[in-house]
Amino acid sequence: MRVGKLMALTAGASLLLAGCGGGDAGGGTGENALPGVDQFLNAPCPEAAVKPATDKEFTYWSMWTADEPQGKVLQKAFKCFQEKTGVKVDVQWLGRKAYTQNLVPALNTDAVPDLFDQDVSKVGAAIMTPGGTQSVDDVFGLKVGEGDKTVKDVLSPSSYDFPQNKDREGHNFMVPYTIQSSAWWFNKDTAGDIQQPKTMDELIGLFDKAKADGKAAISLDGDIPFYNMYFYTQLAERFVGPGGLYKAATDKTGQTWKTDPGFLKAATETAKLPKYFIDGWDAAKFPQVQQRWADGDSRFLYVGSWAPSETREYLDKQGAGTKINYGSFQFPMPAGATHDTVEQMSIGFSVTKKAKHAEAAKAFIAYFLNKDLLSGIPAVADNLVPRADLAVPDDLKQVKAAMDDPKKEHVLQYDGVDGIAGGKWQTDVFDPADIALLKGQLTPEQFVDQLATKGAEFWKNQG
Repeated sequence: MRVGKLMALTAGASLLLAGCGGGDAGGGTGENALPGVDQFLNAPCPEAAVKPATDKEFTYWSMWTADEPQGKVLQKAFKCFQEKTGVKVDVQWLGRKAYTQNLVPALNTDAVPDLFDQDVSKVGAAIMTPGGTQSVDDVFGLKVGEGDKTVKDVLSPSSYDFPQNKDREGHNFMVPYTIQSSAWWFNKDTAGDIQQPKTMDELIGLFDKAKADGKAAISLDGDIPFYNMYFYTQLAERFVGPGGLYKAATDKTGQTWKTDPGFLKAATETAKLPKYFIDGWDAAKFPQVQQRWADGDSRFLYVGSWAPSETREYLDKQGAGTKINYGSFQFPMPAGATHDTVEQMSIGFSVTKKAKHAEAAKAFIAYFLNKDLLSGIPAVADNLVPRADLAVPDDLKQVKAAMDDPKKEHVLQYDGVDGIAGGKWQTDVFDPADIALLKGQLTPEQFVDQLATKGAEFWKNQG
């Protein structure tokens, strides 16, 4: 993760938003198919511990498309839920932009779903803030169908218990079923078994070696703004810590960007990277540059933990029998940085304020978190889940190890700045400065100055 006339919008409009780059990813049937797909899809349905007393149906607007791996997992869960409870799920496969193109415009009508999903930052900014969600605190006490285990018993606290998942009254508004992070990706078979670089100099050394080997160092699909965001935000988080970027972005005077030297230091480090970007990074159309990485034209790719599933599907469709032996590592600590951070983003279910069948929607959330169903996310979609007792895909073990490292500070992806003012702060203030920094059109000093100036103007215009 990306009614009336709105319902006519196709899932194809969802290609480029939030949580992942989009497109059909993983769960294929060819050379690169995951070994657990058929086993999961053909396994018997678990029993449902919670059966709605009155609801016989509920509506769900999905951030996925039906043919994506996550869509396949959910379709099985819907089938099982109806089989075990008699409750039918009316699903609309709307894709990544469903929350902005469909749900936000529908909030002031009665044509809203009972259940929807998206990453927590976007739900908070676009749906919770205008009052479109209801508390899901009661879901955490529901049984998942594994004896007396409840939703709270099986979920990792870090996946839901954080400030950005609280509404104005302090209630949770989302229950996670997937967690994501990000990393530098490489192919062990062609790049070798690269170890985690400890310094930025060591990271730059890896890029120099790639160029010496005749490869571009970094693939970047520059037409996706939140891919461009990764570099600066990752580095800034290590200087200013969790919450630091968010604090600066919401400072109505803009002066925090200038008073904390970490922001300029991060911009200085970021400015060292673009000379290693692959030619055409700022002119291509996603996923062309990512596919060039999969084809071996470049050595490194920095994106989210969905990288293996997306590139595996691409290679599978190529039909050439090509495989990638995925390796990954985290950004190192820049000189002078004091926060060893790792990003985490939760994707999950929320129930709308106007839901007509909230009981059934909440019962389904608890049912989907049963290990026999949630196991489809790693088995079919090659993604991570917020249950510590389920399998971690081999491709993601290095990412998961970083997320589980007790020495690291957890920070919400991009420190949550992508959700500020419904995403407008990112598009109006950050993105123009960021792309100019990456293209060398702004110096690090000018970049910080622009964030301060444009940020202050932005908040003044917000009233």
